[in-house]
Amino acid sequence: MLSRRDLVRWGAAGVAAALSPQRLTAQAPASTASPAEHEALLGLVDPELRGPFLANRTILDASTLPEVRARMAANIPSWLETPPIVRRAIRGSRGAPDVPIAIINACATGVPRPAVLYLHGGGYVAGSIEGELGMAQRIARDHQCVVVSVDYRLAPETPFPGPLEDNYAALKWVAANAAELGIDRGRIAVMGTSAGGGHAAMLSAAAKDRGEVSICFQLLISPMLDDRTGSSRPMPPHIGAFIWTADANCFGWSSFLGLPAGSETVPEGAVPSRRLDLAGLPPTYIGVGSIDLFVSENIDYAARLVAAGVPVELNVVPGAYHVFFAIKPDADVSKQFAASYNRALARAFAAV
Repeated sequence: MLSRRDLVRWGAAGVAAALSPQRLTAQAPASTASPAEHEALLGLVDPELRGPFLANRTILDASTLPEVRARMAANIPSWLETPPIVRRAIRGSRGAPDVPIAIINACATGVPRPAVLYLHGGGYVAGSIEGELGMAQRIARDHQCVVVSVDYRLAPETPFPGPLEDNYAALKWVAANAAELGIDRGRIAVMGTSAGGGHAAMLSAAAKDRGEVSICFQLLISPMLDDRTGSSRPMPPHIGAFIWTADANCFGWSSFLGLPAGSETVPEGAVPSRRLDLAGLPPTYIGVGSIDLFVSENIDYAARLVAAGVPVELNVVPGAYHVFFAIKPDADVSKQFAASYNRALARAFAAV
């Protein structure tokens, strides 16, 4: 089981912590594998990333979702004293409620800085800006940029397109208020982990289609891009065996779409991997573990971006499961992964 110390230290994908063994009452074996088969699965995990929390998985469905959210709210990680955080609510899209945001490291004086619109993870059904403020602050500090984190509405209460419109409203607000925030309007990036990465990809596509705000870069960390993964497209048993499973993925996507994951048709713009034309999307970094449930869809999305003429960096980490870098931040492989995506973001800002 993850300790409270582990939970406090990381915030990139709090839903994974809430799903750790013994945190919920409804649990199931990690798989139907025999002990020997389970040992073989564990053997695929990088030694630094192993731990007792990999022994079981927790069921995520409508009955356990309230407890998942409660666990996450009760274990909000601490954040840094600096850079400063300012909270406010901005006007949502037409007919929608105001959108809460957190603004980090804004400064109206001096040379305009790059900006990151930060979208939290949580399987489309959980999470908040509070759970990932520490990571957002580190991005702001390390890149001397302004970070705006968005508390978009969650499914199933608000399915697509509500969350996308919340994020788009925040993007437009950042661009419109660039001078007040000390932002270089030509250097606005989007980033997120897991569902946050999925939202970032959705938002980049919407921004390209609507033509109102230009996004210079998308930083997608283990992004949740394809509702067909684990539903109409079964995965091998060693893919998604730990942390975020096919069952959890089906629940998250079904909640977000308002129809079963893997359905023949889905709302346009809701599933990044189903977008036919990827040309014109911003330069992209995608990082994922080799045994993460999302590895195949992430590799496929990267390949399609390359084919569409989009500059892409793809980093597949051997022996790494979903959000490994957040669960085991002190592992060398996690430090190397963080260095990789930070280098990519720095290069993107320098290139504009």
